[in-house]
Amino acid sequence: MKKAVFLLLSTLLLFSEVDPGHAVDAAKTELKVGFVPGPYVDGFKAGIAPELKKKGYAIRYYEFSTGLEANTAVFRNDIDANIMQHTVFLNSYNDRNKTDLAGIVQVPTPPMGLYSKKHPRDVAVKPGMTVVVPNDPVNLQRALKILRDLRWIDIRDSNPVDVTELDVVSNPSGIKIVPLENAQAPRALPDVDFAAVQGNFAIYSGLKLTEAIALEKMTPPYINVVAVRRGNVEAPWARDIVDAYHSDGFKTAIRSDRFHDGFRLPDYFN
Repeated sequence: MKKAVFLLLSTLLLFSEVDPGHAVDAAKTELKVGFVPGPYVDGFKAGIAPELKKKGYAIRYYEFSTGLEANTAVFRNDIDANIMQHTVFLNSYNDRNKTDLAGIVQVPTPPMGLYSKKHPRDVAVKPGMTVVVPNDPVNLQRALKILRDLRWIDIRDSNPVDVTELDVVSNPSGIKIVPLENAQAPRALPDVDFAAVQGNFAIYSGLKLTEAIALEKMTPPYINVVAVRRGNVEAPWARDIVDAYHSDGFKTAIRSDRFHDGFRLPDYFN
């Protein structure tokens, strides 16, 4: 009896000296990772999963229709991480939903591009031509910047979460700007002159980045990230995910696949 009590006390003492979160993480052998339609799951399977499997992890993949669903799943701990959004979108989601998601590492990201099924790349834009743009403020701003850089319009500087078509202060080209839900933009191409298509939807619909009329000048806040709950940022499994993205194996997998031509690569690829 005394021996049994001694063993019990020893066990309790052992766990009292270990951070509870790390005690659970140390035994974590399965990672649940979520994606929306797009190119990120392929890159993960090609270069990240092999690195994680070397460390003993099993991977379960979850597909979501929208980023909102994928973020909710992380926040509710239904999955451990998702890969599908940039930091500006993530911060906006947190602000509006009072959540605590955080990015832990950037991932190769296809930029937003301007595409057309009707016109060649060097087309002269004419008044009345229609241009589909995303109808959410953050991605609308990205699309308007592409049009600005082409000198089709001029825009004011605005907070990304507050942008509307009213932020177009000059439209010398006379184009007609048509807001549309992000995922619908590729389907609209046969019926409009141009469409600004978010990179993941462009790839998913078979559009090639190298064939875009113009690509956005992508800056770090718009490079996509792996998102987890903020309390898990330093968890061993989260650090293992970061290490996998930084690995030579992942870099080789991305660089050796022409599919990723035109992607914006994170700085750790340098």
